[in-house]
Amino acid sequence: MEIGSARIGRCSKEHQKIYQSWFSYVDSDGDGRLTANDASKFFTMSNLSRQDLKQVWAIADMKRQGFLGFNEFVAAMQLVSLAQAGHILTSDILKSEVDFENLQPPAMEGLDALLPKKKRSSGAEQNGRLTFDDSGSQMQLAANWFSSSSKSAKVSSTPVTSIVDGLKKLYLKKLKPLETTYKFNDFVSPSLINSDFDAKPMVMLLGQYSTGKTTFIKHLLGSGYPGSHIGPEPTTDRFVVVMNGPDERSVPGNTVAVQADMPFNGLTTFGTAFLSKFECSQMPHPLLEHISFVDTPGVLSGEKQRTQRSYDFTGVISWFAAKCDLILLLFDPHKLDISDEFKRVIESLRGHDDKIRVVLNKADQVDTQQLMRVYGALMWSLGKVLNTPEVNRVYIGSFNDKPINEASAGPLGLELFEREQDDLLNDLKDIPKKACDRRINEFVKRARAAKIHAYIMSHLKNEMPSMMGKAKAQQKLIDNLADEFAKVQREHHLPAGDFPNVEQFKDKLNGYSIDKFERMKPKMIQSVDDMLAYDIPQLLKNFRNPYD
Repeated sequence: MEIGSARIGRCSKEHQKIYQSWFSYVDSDGDGRLTANDASKFFTMSNLSRQDLKQVWAIADMKRQGFLGFNEFVAAMQLVSLAQAGHILTSDILKSEVDFENLQPPAMEGLDALLPKKKRSSGAEQNGRLTFDDSGSQMQLAANWFSSSSKSAKVSSTPVTSIVDGLKKLYLKKLKPLETTYKFNDFVSPSLINSDFDAKPMVMLLGQYSTGKTTFIKHLLGSGYPGSHIGPEPTTDRFVVVMNGPDERSVPGNTVAVQADMPFNGLTTFGTAFLSKFECSQMPHPLLEHISFVDTPGVLSGEKQRTQRSYDFTGVISWFAAKCDLILLLFDPHKLDISDEFKRVIESLRGHDDKIRVVLNKADQVDTQQLMRVYGALMWSLGKVLNTPEVNRVYIGSFNDKPINEASAGPLGLELFEREQDDLLNDLKDIPKKACDRRINEFVKRARAAKIHAYIMSHLKNEMPSMMGKAKAQQKLIDNLADEFAKVQREHHLPAGDFPNVEQFKDKLNGYSIDKFERMKPKMIQSVDDMLAYDIPQLLKNFRNPYD
């Protein structure tokens, strides 16, 4: 499976040198990123219409990052060449039979006269200049914002050159102070670090044992990942994150959780018992350059399995669900029952319904008539658990390397499986394109959750007596927490669905003294409101397509 296009962006070494010199010329600050301000004047040298340049930028910046790295710049130049040759620019052009590797660079009017001047004026700067690596210096600067040892350190004044960098600055300046003041990181989610913003999109696979989760990943990669094992019995007994890496190796969970360049620092809250059942499997693969996969242990039926786990299984699933861009629930025709634990797992995905896709795997093991009955039974089972009026998208197929069993599927089933597989693969291909939008979405969700948390904590503080009977008052507040939530909701006109789970919040409150919580700080709340109402829309406006 390929993400995006395997051809566009590739070029001969001769053309690469040309594009590298052009990129260095346009990249005035040497950060490895071309923003709209950098690129707009340069692109006008192509003498293309504004509409064509709008399409060039839209296709090259397919991930909507708000900037072009070197590879995206090469793709943009190749699109300019095609437009100059009379091609109509649409997203379908990436699938055409154009020889991108040998495509001649575009004609840029007046550029040859400007390049020598640039070389003379910047000769003294060449030692520190980035060439076509992808924004390493900018990422390092952003990392420094998070690693300051001083609590009162000011956020760096380094210019923001991408939407993600803008979110990092807003988080440090406006959202993190609110989270820290009201202990959001202890109750709801650990504080974000640099790698949480820069992580690749992730896809998590959930299902009962032997529904084909590991086989599904193998099918996409074309080979097994290091440490994978496939069998009819429960084989994957740990959480495995499959990521891109220079060589094939497995990294233990305790090591992964403390690496600053990986977004798994928050898993330390689940303890050593979980980390011993967690590992990262790395291998070089083109698909893993764009997406990481989370393979999970098979969910077993029966209450006994839950009590035997030495860590909070549903808590871990919920943590990964918040980080993932897509969640695949896998079933097979012979395992449609939803056990108690699987029900708790699905319920822990509350708030992430838009990420959930259902896969009915191994569908070629039954004939067409049986498949209709299986599909109906699956929808009935899911309807009882998901508690939503909308019908979830269900992909039907057989996602493995074996040819489809035509004897069972029949000609109609064969065509259905092929179409369903194409739809699912297209859904996966869209993930990197939507990654930036998803990051903004999750950031806004987090900001709203932090606001509600601050309202709850300050309300509980206000309900405490100033002198006597504090322990009794705290216990009464905890016992009647649902009523206190309702008071906060009415007072601040908040949606009931955005409030945390009452029972889980009670468990956390038992370990704290409510009397030590902070009272309401309106300036902090107003700062977050301003961020949601003005700062984020302005950030998106600054990094939109410059030709809109």
